[in-house]
Amino acid sequence: MKQAGVAPWYRVVLYVLAISMPTSVWASFKDEVSGLYQSLNLAGEVSYQAFADAYRHFAHNRSRKPVMTLIDYGKPSSEKRFWVINVKKRQVLFRSYVSHGKNSGSLYAKRFSNQINSLQTSLGVYRAAETYHGKHGYSLRLDGLSKGLNDNARARAIVIHGADYAHPKVIKQSGQLGRSWGCPALPSYLSARVIDAIKNGTFIYAFTS
Repeated sequence: MKQAGVAPWYRVVLYVLAISMPTSVWASFKDEVSGLYQSLNLAGEVSYQAFADAYRHFAHNRSRKPVMTLIDYGKPSSEKRFWVINVKKRQVLFRSYVSHGKNSGSLYAKRFSNQINSLQTSLGVYRAAETYHGKHGYSLRLDGLSKGLNDNARARAIVIHGADYAHPKVIKQSGQLGRSWGCPALPSYLSARVIDAIKNGTFIYAFTS
């Protein structure tokens, strides 16, 4: 759960970068973020502030691939709230539904935890690591980089995988997706392509709007 008085990770990133950049460089950086956001046509899908905060982290911690992923757990599971973006090509590669943890809530994720066996979703910054084949098929391990928020991701086996309960047909039946044990589960028909696009070092930003 959110802790009162503790700034979200992305606000901290914003503050650190702002005070470390000369004014002219900061202004140029803001123009870069604004231009990218507009070219991706994300207005109405992702808030500008959340996108800007995520991009600042991406720019400060480059991965080998020019790709970043955003997950907005402030949206209901009946809406697409998972975006994979190729920054270099200024292209949204995937827009998808994504499940949250069963103990985080039903339609909305309202509770978040870093605790083992909590069966809740964790917020923060992740690094997409290696792939493997497990009980959910082709899956992607995640390293949680936000201390106290998601750094137990490995120990909790929080991974990206495909699931039948994350298919949009489930929304038609029940008004929401099924829920995971804390993993960001994707529709099975899409998960392998997403995993291949983001594996081996790209960053994922899970937040609540």
